[in-house]
Amino acid sequence: MANPVVVGVDGSPSSLHAVEVAAREAGLRGVGLRLVHAFGWPSMHVPPGGPPWNPAAAGVRELVDGTLIEAEQRARRAAPQVETTREVTVGEPLMVLEIESRSAALVVVGSRGLGAFGSLLLGSTAVHLAAHGRCPVLVVRGRPDPNGPVLLAVDGSPAGEKAVEFGFAEASMRGVDLVALHVWNTWSERAYEGPGDPLNVVVDIERLREEEQRLLDDTLSPWQERHPGVTVQRRLVRSRVRPALIEASREAQLVVAGARGRGGFTGLLLGSVSQALLHHAHCPVAVVRGGKRER
Repeated sequence: MANPVVVGVDGSPSSLHAVEVAAREAGLRGVGLRLVHAFGWPSMHVPPGGPPWNPAAAGVRELVDGTLIEAEQRARRAAPQVETTREVTVGEPLMVLEIESRSAALVVVGSRGLGAFGSLLLGSTAVHLAAHGRCPVLVVRGRPDPNGPVLLAVDGSPAGEKAVEFGFAEASMRGVDLVALHVWNTWSERAYEGPGDPLNVVVDIERLREEEQRLLDDTLSPWQERHPGVTVQRRLVRSRVRPALIEASREAQLVVAGARGRGGFTGLLLGSVSQALLHHAHCPVAVVRGGKRER
């Protein structure tokens, strides 16, 4: 049986929106949807009458059932053909989702929630899950353009190859263009412009531009051959990386990035670009880890 799409559910509006997105993702893949609700102390807001670590306590089971029933209804409306299952478990939600990611095709979470899912992007929860999850993690945030392309952040690193693969697959399944954006600069996050800039005197900018274009082309070519039906817009931009990607996400329905790219410190599981997108992108963000070398 194919691995399902897993979504974290806590009853918050954000998590219910994530359920709808996850259902559509499951429908695109032709796999099942798994609704996961975790009890953890002090993550669960429950009515008086029973401790939150006891799902059978007075009022708690009814609360959970109501939450999951609404989530199932949302999922069926979004993707009626998708088979949906439930999982209610005791444990800290972050760890539960991390374990679920070991047998999932994709884990989807909302950007705001209740308890441990709450303030997801204001704390370390989304960052931790994106860094340690065993499958791609999709954080539902922003106001995506439903007619926009999939935006792929290309850095040319070996660690980013899985993100390129994921980006092509998403564009193919959604039937939209793939905008492959490679942002380059010289030695820092400052954008150098004009012939009077000192670096333009000592650095052959045109040669660097040609090398970056070659890197972009070499990264995309193998995957474009595997997905001939995907229209790819190759964009090479000389700018600061994080602001350029965040701005480009305004016109996208999804942005895809690797967990860690070129220049990342050894052992660092999530790079600054991925973290910036998780906090500030204008559309949902999928973070894709590169494989065994990042684990």
